[in-house]
Amino acid sequence: MKNTLLIARILTWFNLIFWGGFLALSLLGALLLGAIPVVVLAFLLCAIPLHCYAGLLLQRSIRFPNVKLSNQTPVGIRFVGLVALFYGISLLFNCVVILRDPKTVLDLVKEGMPNIKQVTDAQLLVWIHQFGIAGIVLGLAIVINVVLNTRLLRWYYLVKQSDAPDR
Repeated sequence: MKNTLLIARILTWFNLIFWGGFLALSLLGALLLGAIPVVVLAFLLCAIPLHCYAGLLLQRSIRFPNVKLSNQTPVGIRFVGLVALFYGISLLFNCVVILRDPKTVLDLVKEGMPNIKQVTDAQLLVWIHQFGIAGIVLGLAIVINVVLNTRLLRWYYLVKQSDAPDR
């Protein structure tokens, strides 16, 4: 269980820092440009850092048994974890599709941004490939983190029940 706790702590901090920074920059950019749909998307993606925060609270309660877990933390880990799991799986599958058919993505990029004449197709394909790999890594980090925090929550309650005195 010690290894699971260590891996969960590392992934939780990574996701919290990366997605928190990404969301902060997205919100600032959307507010500067007045892009309201991006603000809505950013608020929906807040599930990932919220789940990470709840995971940190759970991990603290596991490491320090005298620190009690609040009543809202398990709900945050379960419900917000489902939303974060949805985003992680979506990111993972979208990037797998990008890596399976980069030529179609290249055509979509060229169609969507006709002003990028100075970039060659080979450079764009390399960037698309790197984006796909990064997306798979980030999606796996989210999915594994949600699964580990859910398992840690189950373990926390099993240990808590076994430590309870018999009535």
